[in-house]
Amino acid sequence: MLSNRRGTETQKKTLRTEARHQKTAAAKGHAYKLMEISIPTPSGFSFKRTVISHGWYNLPPFDLDQEEWILSRVLNVGTAQPIMVRISGAKGLVKVAASRALGKRASEQVIRDVRHMLRLDDEMSSFYAAVAHDPEFNWVASSGAGRLLRSPTVFEDLVKTMCTTNCSWALTYKMVDGLVGELGRESRGGQRTFPSPEAMASKTERFYRDVIRAGYRAPYLKELAERVAGGSLDVEAWASSELTTPDLQREMKTVKGVGDYAAENLLKLLGRYDCLALDSWVRGKFKRTRNAGRKTSDKKIERYYSRFGSWRGLALWCDMTRDWLEKEDTHIW
Repeated sequence: MLSNRRGTETQKKTLRTEARHQKTAAAKGHAYKLMEISIPTPSGFSFKRTVISHGWYNLPPFDLDQEEWILSRVLNVGTAQPIMVRISGAKGLVKVAASRALGKRASEQVIRDVRHMLRLDDEMSSFYAAVAHDPEFNWVASSGAGRLLRSPTVFEDLVKTMCTTNCSWALTYKMVDGLVGELGRESRGGQRTFPSPEAMASKTERFYRDVIRAGYRAPYLKELAERVAGGSLDVEAWASSELTTPDLQREMKTVKGVGDYAAENLLKLLGRYDCLALDSWVRGKFKRTRNAGRKTSDKKIERYYSRFGSWRGLALWCDMTRDWLEKEDTHIW
């Protein structure tokens, strides 16, 4: 699920991206005039664990400075131009610096988007109770793990998920970067939003094949955007759907290009953790960490996490990504 190749190359790319943003802003003569907003966080919340919970932090329009631990992205907030926000963690708070002063309505939208992306309203107590008495998993609550970073919209999460299937992370990045660069709305500083369904629907299948290099996904991205823009498919309603998880998964799979793997990953971003979303990365990591390097079956992986019931998918993901921040968990925020 949503994993990427972390390490020196990622950090170099992050620094290059930030330098490019600053250069673009300077060239346009736009100095940042920051407006700061503080948002209280739930007890035990970990900003770092949430931001780096999976690979979204590494896909535009997200951009993470891992030296300063600042997560940046451009948001649509109903103003003439979108705005850049820079999000950081502090004890008991998330601090949001906006690139310009905002009115009440835009400020409220920023707060809603940040709360949504960082899962600040997710109720985690049941999950923490489920893992608290297991010596292999009782670290989860104490380190603030379990919240999975997501995009401001289900549409963005869905498109990005479609771009992770059957390809390398490098190709995923190339496709998403292309979508943002070609179709996103430009902020005052030159950075761009994730494109709207309408913007994506306006392009041809050939554009997705030749410019975005989406391959077999080209007609699927075109059709998805047209359905959402035209109103025949309301993917945002999935976030509050009362359908059972199997029924919602079936509905997701009516979108061409969304199979079991993509649907199960998207379900996790909607707060449903019944599914495991197994892929080659998870299988390989389980083999190394839980099966003494021996090849294992999906059935064995399913049995291992079955004790966590409806939380099994989240327990698996926390288990597989525990080492991502092991050396940095001295401060929970």
